[in-house]
Amino acid sequence: MADTFNIATYLTERHVLGGYADRTAVVTRRSTLTYRDLTEQVRRAAAGLRALGLRPEERVAFVTPDCPEMLTGVLATWYAGAVALPMSTMHLGGELARLLRDSRARVLVASGAFAESVRQAVADAPDLTVLVTVGEPFAPPPTADLPTVAWEDLLTSGAAAEDRGPDATTEESPALWLYTSGTTGTPKAVMHPHATMRHLVEGFGHHILGIRPDDRCYSVSKMFFTYGLANSCYLPLAAGAATVLDPDPPTPRSIAARLIADRPTLFFAVPTVYASLLRAEDVPDDAFASVRVAVSAGEMLPARLHTGFRERFGVDLVDGLGSTEALQIFLSNRPGHTRPGSSGVPIPGYDIRLVTEDGIDAGLGEPGVLWVSGPTMATGYWCRSRATRAVFRGEWLVTGDMYTRDEDGYYHCLGRSGDMIKSGGIWVSPAEVEARLEEHPSVAQAAVVAVPDADGLELTVACVVPAPGQEIDQDALIAFCRAGLAAFKRPRRVLRFDRLPTTATGKIQRAALRTTVAELLETRGPVALVARS
Repeated sequence: MADTFNIATYLTERHVLGGYADRTAVVTRRSTLTYRDLTEQVRRAAAGLRALGLRPEERVAFVTPDCPEMLTGVLATWYAGAVALPMSTMHLGGELARLLRDSRARVLVASGAFAESVRQAVADAPDLTVLVTVGEPFAPPPTADLPTVAWEDLLTSGAAAEDRGPDATTEESPALWLYTSGTTGTPKAVMHPHATMRHLVEGFGHHILGIRPDDRCYSVSKMFFTYGLANSCYLPLAAGAATVLDPDPPTPRSIAARLIADRPTLFFAVPTVYASLLRAEDVPDDAFASVRVAVSAGEMLPARLHTGFRERFGVDLVDGLGSTEALQIFLSNRPGHTRPGSSGVPIPGYDIRLVTEDGIDAGLGEPGVLWVSGPTMATGYWCRSRATRAVFRGEWLVTGDMYTRDEDGYYHCLGRSGDMIKSGGIWVSPAEVEARLEEHPSVAQAAVVAVPDADGLELTVACVVPAPGQEIDQDALIAFCRAGLAAFKRPRRVLRFDRLPTTATGKIQRAALRTTVAELLETRGPVALVARS
């Protein structure tokens, strides 16, 4: 029988038993938690969840900002042997409901800040058995008939209940589900066992970050995002370091304030955040004085942005490539050895292949689809056998990213082999946005593509053909998308076309469309352009 291993005890109790109970674990604007405090709250929350009837391997969904309650709740879920399921706080009610139904989550931990979306979602999620509220209490709609427990009452009931200790999980026991659109455009849950989080720490945390107990980790990317969860949870906690949690939406000014007040040594963000910081005149040039490593991931980091950031702030950004399916970063530059415009080299423990359309390994400088194998690969997608077979090929994960490798072993991104778009480091399905646009009475046909903006980052553009007798209003269409989709999925520009380029079989020629869009945005001359700066 396999030996027991529980990632929650690895991240918390291990430090208390090792004599580091008084070391700071969590930093917020209002308070701090030591490893003793965090361990005790995890035990109480786990006992409270068990008292609510939660059983091992059932799902606990989270719709909360980055706060101690979310961190504690995720750890408590693992401690109890259940599966943690962080969900995007940007989802609207209908989107949340679909994911709750798909995952068959039994418990939802939700913040009052997102009460409107949550109330709508729980009314259409029949498998939920209880709602745990964080912050301002709120009740589900009467039609949901769902018991509600405040977070403080959950901890109180846990303190009174018997502490049964951590569940007897193993390295292969399910621990974490994260929804991603990946290469297919259909949201699906990526399943990770307890062991992959420890392997990530031993790989990226050790070889790239060199993370130490005296480090402070500040992640602009939130914990519902694969990248952010690693940065704020298992990377710092595994090392006995501190995590800096910020519940508010990030702005250049708020990020600078946290950098100055909390003096983190490790900083994590996506390229769009680095671009906004570089453009912000009110961010002091010495804001990053405490940071020894700044990591960029989520989407390709343009060389121009990398160089500009280093020149202004004195920080050499460490760019890397990861995925939800691989848990986090597996290709990375090294601190002090970065090559702007590249994704770096494989982290020890990972193998990389570039596979051509002919199914053979690409030569130096030859494009190929990037395949990766390593210790942090997911076990597959929940109830998506066809997608699992397409993406997971034995030990290999087919990422769908097109890359080349240079003679020094550095990998360079060419874009996606498919048509998926990354907006702010989060996957966006063009088909989903197109379907929303075509619901508007002024739109007869829509195609959504991405082109580089002035910073070299992906700009989502909607190309629309008007319905007969209708005019196209960019602001109205963007607002319409925001009303039915998460805000990050909305197009940033709208272009009017008399017709869209298609193949002989009627499929939209997206490559040709991207070229046309890039030219229109550059010249701003054609009548077809509706977008206004």
